[in-house]
Amino acid sequence: MIAAAHRQYVLTGAPGGGKSTLIDEARRRGIATSPEVARAILSQPSGMGLRRDDPLGFAEAMLEAHRREWERHSETGIPVIFDRGFPDVVGFLEVSGLKVTPEIDRVCRTLRYSGPILRAPAWREIYCQDAQRIQSWEEAVASDEAVTAAWRRYGYEVSDLPFATIAERLRFLERT
Repeated sequence: MIAAAHRQYVLTGAPGGGKSTLIDEARRRGIATSPEVARAILSQPSGMGLRRDDPLGFAEAMLEAHRREWERHSETGIPVIFDRGFPDVVGFLEVSGLKVTPEIDRVCRTLRYSGPILRAPAWREIYCQDAQRIQSWEEAVASDEAVTAAWRRYGYEVSDLPFATIAERLRFLERT
């Protein structure tokens, strides 16, 4: 079981690095989780168009969804694992060549996660594209670098998950 001292674990890192699979396994084992908000937005009828045509609007939609999830889980006091967080929005903007808005910066500085930030590094052997994961391998690596740098810039220590089975990654998370 995850440590109650760390209430808000966050999984970040590369698209296709195994975060969602790890989150799904944690949920199956009864651990509270928060889904990746970008995937939820992209799965809506206009989601891919928003990402393509208005990346800043997409980033703002992600920020609001992350804020709702953060507020919902902050009130419970139950340990939770978030699939990405506020600084991931900054990484998305930067890899897209866009400026970080003052509101996004303010949220990253004021709404803080209390638990460890765990990075799923780019992992070529498991990477695959799908309907929402449209990045090439090179773009996935660049995204990983951008979001990891954003987390560090906002003062978080980022620890890498091992290249290992889901069970081994979950044990790593539980020991963190």
